[in-house]
Amino acid sequence: MTIDLIIGMAAEAIKVTLLLAAPMLTVGLAVGLVVSIFQAVTQIQEMTLTFVPKIVAVMVALIVALPWMINLMVTYTRELFQAIPMYIR
Repeated sequence: MTIDLIIGMAAEAIKVTLLLAAPMLTVGLAVGLVVSIFQAVTQIQEMTLTFVPKIVAVMVALIVALPWMINLMVTYTRELFQAIPMYIR
């Protein structure tokens, strides 16, 4: 195994990790922004108002994106396992 191969494997793992996290993080960010604007406009400073909508939205995003996420993980794992002979050389 060369240094370039290890760096390539690490870069691909980081890329897959970011792709897997992106849907939930994006939805959480958008909902947090909307709730913050709502709180600023209405001057309601309730702590649960910031967490409950985010949790619900992130769970919905997880359920919606789950088939794509599973497909991405299976594809990455399959490619990793198929490349094992190349890594051993």
